[in-house]
Amino acid sequence: MRVPEIKIVPVGTVDQNVLDHLALTIGGSFNARCDSISFTVDAKDAYHPTRGQYNSTQLLTKLLDLNVADGNKMLGVTEVDLFIPILTFVFGEAQLGGRVALISVHRLQPEFYGLPADQRLFYSRCEKEAKHELGHTCGLKHCRSYECVMHVSNSVEQVDLKRSSFCATCDVFINDLAAPLRAV
Repeated sequence: MRVPEIKIVPVGTVDQNVLDHLALTIGGSFNARCDSISFTVDAKDAYHPTRGQYNSTQLLTKLLDLNVADGNKMLGVTEVDLFIPILTFVFGEAQLGGRVALISVHRLQPEFYGLPADQRLFYSRCEKEAKHELGHTCGLKHCRSYECVMHVSNSVEQVDLKRSSFCATCDVFINDLAAPLRAV
């Protein structure tokens, strides 16, 4: 029985504690083994000087170049602020039904909003956004249930409102998707 893997890849400089926390918390939701790898993706080519942000789609392309094995997923994690041209910022981006996802922890930190550091809150937000973007790689779209981790988040307040788990409908979808992978 083959267990699918999620590889967590730092994009630029990322606190190893964040990568370790994600490796411990996200795999179970996808019935996958999860670990971080030491290879780092360079983000500087995706920098947009006028915006002062990094183009997340360009970074996804760089992650795709790392060539993930069939059935496995890759999650890029970065500390830089991300955007796509039609939005002011994004917490992350993923290939819908693909293999690669990316999250930024930049706007997940309470300090970004002028609040005191809160490691528990910060790690909870990171976990939610990682599961959200990886859910997209499994083919899940945004969920209507505001508590589901797949609910859209246009603000950090919306991230805080959701749970770190899938609703019953999305959970069935994830488990049905993973069943053939576990049988291989």
